[in-house]
Amino acid sequence: MPRRKPAPSPSSTLRRAIAAAAARLMAEEGIGDYGTAKRKAARSLGAGDSEALPTNEEVETELRAWQSLFQEDEQRERLHDLRSTALEVMELLADFNPYLTGSALDGTAGRYSAVEIDLFADSSKDVEIALLSHGISYDTMPNKRIGIDAQLRLEWNELPILISVYPPLDERQQGGRGRHRARAAAVADLLREAAK
Repeated sequence: MPRRKPAPSPSSTLRRAIAAAAARLMAEEGIGDYGTAKRKAARSLGAGDSEALPTNEEVETELRAWQSLFQEDEQRERLHDLRSTALEVMELLADFNPYLTGSALDGTAGRYSAVEIDLFADSSKDVEIALLSHGISYDTMPNKRIGIDAQLRLEWNELPILISVYPPLDERQQGGRGRHRARAAAVADLLREAAK
């Protein structure tokens, strides 16, 4: 007698629905924070903020699926533009050991995504002086993450760039607090690979 697959539990069905709704919010409305997207999606589905929330990985899986179905060409072009711009900025700020991180690196960048670059400097003022010496204006952002000396925002090729400045010793830690990251050579490789 063949075995039947057990029916999914109501909580796993809700969890998947929340993941799909969160992915849609991230793709269409530009919500960049997984936690915010999950909570908003849960509320829209009538669930509590902590009830059956999916993991970030589950939301990312749904986000990739959403983008491949509804934004494939747009997302591919945006990802190329973000990575090309990141490479230019990284070359300009090479003295500060730049790394690309975030959605432009992991491939989930959408129409509202910014280029996220981590720099490592003795002082955030050194980075600010370098930007000013190249005639690049920027804004200082409120710092919401522990361990970051400063966050700077600027426009480059009409794309938003978010720069996080860390102390030099933090460079040894994987991705500055566990984030994935890539040097300029790896970004150039990603661009070449996508062009094939």
